[in-house]
Amino acid sequence: MKVIPIQHAAAAPSPADPANRPAPGLALFDRRGRNVRDLRISVTDRCNFRCVYCMPREVFGDDYPFLPRADLLSFEEIVRVAQLFVARGVRKIRITGGEPLLRKDIDRLIGMLARLDGVEITLTTNGVLLPKLAQRLRNAGLHRVTVSLDALDDTLFRRMNDADYPVEKVLEGIEAARTAGLGPIKVNMVVKRGTNDSDIEAMATHFRHSGHILRFIEFMDVGASNGWKMDEVLPSRDVIARIDRVHPLEPIDPNYEGEVAERWRYKDGAGEIGVISSVTQAFCSTCTRIRLSTEGKLYTCLFAQAGHDLRALLRSADEAASVDARLDAAIAQVWQQRDDRYSEIRTAETATQRKIEMSYIGG
Repeated sequence: MKVIPIQHAAAAPSPADPANRPAPGLALFDRRGRNVRDLRISVTDRCNFRCVYCMPREVFGDDYPFLPRADLLSFEEIVRVAQLFVARGVRKIRITGGEPLLRKDIDRLIGMLARLDGVEITLTTNGVLLPKLAQRLRNAGLHRVTVSLDALDDTLFRRMNDADYPVEKVLEGIEAARTAGLGPIKVNMVVKRGTNDSDIEAMATHFRHSGHILRFIEFMDVGASNGWKMDEVLPSRDVIARIDRVHPLEPIDPNYEGEVAERWRYKDGAGEIGVISSVTQAFCSTCTRIRLSTEGKLYTCLFAQAGHDLRALLRSADEAASVDARLDAAIAQVWQQRDDRYSEIRTAETATQRKIEMSYIGG
């Protein structure tokens, strides 16, 4: 497999030089000059779906050993870490899973995070629990949601989620989120060639004029369980070409530097779509994301093989101020040593490496 050319980033200060280490509260830059701006927090490793590209049932069956409750970070521990990241420049916090709406009292966590200054709070969900929870989440301070939906054809969708959930349940969730004011809603479709790519045009047609932003994501080699193969990746350029033949499109500028989705709008004014091309058009050079796992480990890349434990520090018996200082120093060290660029150097060989499962650290 051809290696994707590296996109050169601006030179970053060397973290090895103490003079270049920022004091607590100052912005952080990694070895490629990328600052930390987005914190993704997984609140559970459990999910009510068994999507074939994320939690295939043959691996995540009824006897799968999910994390015990005592291993999960408490809401107070999550907020404590989030506060330190916000002081370091994070401006967006996304709650993920597994399925985050399975975490009991998730709206209480949203309310706690919403009190942090200058931060957008978002959440990614499969949508089926939104009819019950959308208004509570909005009242707690959630700004918007992203909903996963991989097909409109009901038979195909049930086969992909492998839990017999119908499309209608997700559409009801999207409507509940719209009614609650959790917009603009983004709808993510992971496209797997030969599995659900037949529904691309139908999805585009359905969400035109809806006010929602449909995004097509290339099938990625996340984790070690989804059986990823390059020939099952449908390049985003092909997705755009197929939609453009039915509903003409034109490119539009990104909303901000480092936005992962390439934006397109319908020429007739029916809205916009996006494509996320981690496989064929790597965007590592502008990645500003860090992930906090359900049990308190930091991961600097979606394709990481190992994390950095914060839970032990969080649960130490030392004075709170001392613990916070040590947590902040650990966060700074992890980010300053970061040089991840997996999608730029992906090959058939790297794709077979054992990596952390997406259901464990979120998308």
